[in-house]
Amino acid sequence: MEKITCDVVVMGSGLAGLRAAIEAARTGRGKISVAVVTKTQPMRSHSVSAEGGTAAVLYPEEGDSLESHMWDTVKGSDFLSDQDVVERFVKLAPQEIIQLEHWGMPWARRKDGKIAQRSFGGQSYPRACYAEDKVGFYEMSTLYDTCLKFDEIMFYDEWFVTKILKNKGRFAGVVAMSLKNSELAVFNAKAGILATGGAGRIYSFATFGHSSTPDGYAVALRAGVPLRDMEFVQFHPTGLVPSGILITEAARGEGGILRNKNGERFMEKYAPKAKDLAPRDIVSRSMITEMREGRGFKTEEGEDYLLLDLTAIDPEVIKKRLTSIREICLRNAGIDPINEPIPVRPVAHYYMGGVDANIDGATELPGLWAAGEVACTSMNGANRLGSNSTTECLVWGRITGEMAARFAMSNQAVEPAKSDIEEEEKRIYDKLLGPAPRANPYNIKKEIQTLMERHFHIYREAGSMEEGLRMLRVLRQQAELGVEDKSRYYNTNLMNVLEIDGMFDVCEVIGVAALHRQESRGAHARVDYPKRDDENWLHHILVYKTADGLEFAYKPVVVTKYKPAERTY
Repeated sequence: MEKITCDVVVMGSGLAGLRAAIEAARTGRGKISVAVVTKTQPMRSHSVSAEGGTAAVLYPEEGDSLESHMWDTVKGSDFLSDQDVVERFVKLAPQEIIQLEHWGMPWARRKDGKIAQRSFGGQSYPRACYAEDKVGFYEMSTLYDTCLKFDEIMFYDEWFVTKILKNKGRFAGVVAMSLKNSELAVFNAKAGILATGGAGRIYSFATFGHSSTPDGYAVALRAGVPLRDMEFVQFHPTGLVPSGILITEAARGEGGILRNKNGERFMEKYAPKAKDLAPRDIVSRSMITEMREGRGFKTEEGEDYLLLDLTAIDPEVIKKRLTSIREICLRNAGIDPINEPIPVRPVAHYYMGGVDANIDGATELPGLWAAGEVACTSMNGANRLGSNSTTECLVWGRITGEMAARFAMSNQAVEPAKSDIEEEEKRIYDKLLGPAPRANPYNIKKEIQTLMERHFHIYREAGSMEEGLRMLRVLRQQAELGVEDKSRYYNTNLMNVLEIDGMFDVCEVIGVAALHRQESRGAHARVDYPKRDDENWLHHILVYKTADGLEFAYKPVVVTKYKPAERTY
């Protein structure tokens, strides 16, 4: 097996991964090497799909404040965020906006030349910096261009990380498979940064591209690193029906209104002050309630939906600030939002939980950090506010990149355990590429997604979740995953089977954590436990994978300034 030596290996090439690579290269300029191992070409990473904005307090003299951003984030999290983490986030956010501008980010501008900002759900002030509705694309372009200026950074495009290696109680590198020829290689590194994104396509109706699968969660879990708060799955209120493509919250920030089949602006009932710009968990539950009570529409296939009405917005604003949204609607639904409302319903969009990491992004495994959606520093708690996620990627990309580089410069590499490498070779070449599969893996993937949609959606109940977990475990036991295509060259069948294997692990963790948390908080809504229970459940749930199965542990929520209170909007 080929051995590739580097000082820092970054897994993933989205916003967090690229920002981490840059900071690692800047910190160790001329002294270290950084390998970016990515399943896609970097500009195909899902971060390019971010549309609406990147939150930061830029103009406190105009009324906004770091205190306000912190309060909005803590309140939006339903008081499950660690407040020391949130405070660090809001302080570093403005620096990242300015840093991106210095690297060439084409932020939209106000008439006075300052960076323009707009409103987002749950944010008290317009603090979402934007570049029309292509924020992620422009941020990714800026970061990728900047990466190319560093000789220290080497990209390994179309390499799939299959295993985290460790030895002597430390991170030792990763095993990755070249998608070009299915050859495995060991990336022996002193430090690693997980930046692989969220769990993506474990739901069928989702905003994610098909390459977004929970690979990072799965390899961390198998390496003994716990996942934290995985029960909290965010459903964005406005997924285009029937495709699930995201209709950015910026559409409501610019004046869009949600309506039911009676033409009513129903959010006035559920959030009298914030209305359509209430936090996503509240808006999504409100939409489900409207549809369940018969005030929704139905497609020819029987799918429920409501309407997002942009017709009251100045057409020139739509053409300029919501250019991509208009194009998406025209191409995918035959609708011009200038003249017609958009069919939408809640769609799986983000995972508040992730690989357990501290305020620096460091995991329990020395030498391994995590940044972006794959990480859980508990910044988002039980519900993330819109426009905070891209900022989170930038902030912890910077933090983890610097930390990993300093670790690499002050520590010697450890050799991975030979037995771990041999074990991974056998798993892939003998177990998966050996026997033919007994079932079509793509049907299995569809069944997993159906189970998650049916049993672990916005509203949850013990009996349904228990049945979902039972069916998931039976499906895994009977599946006997294998690869039909025995070719070694661009074997997407093998890649998809590896992805599905990780989906089984992560879906079970989400299921057991959701069943375990006996309360309703943020995005986790239990019909059998409809109230938030701070006395018993104001803590984080950690899930470990052990030889005996999944085990729970707990961490207290860090409360510094704001005691839990009722959320009203």
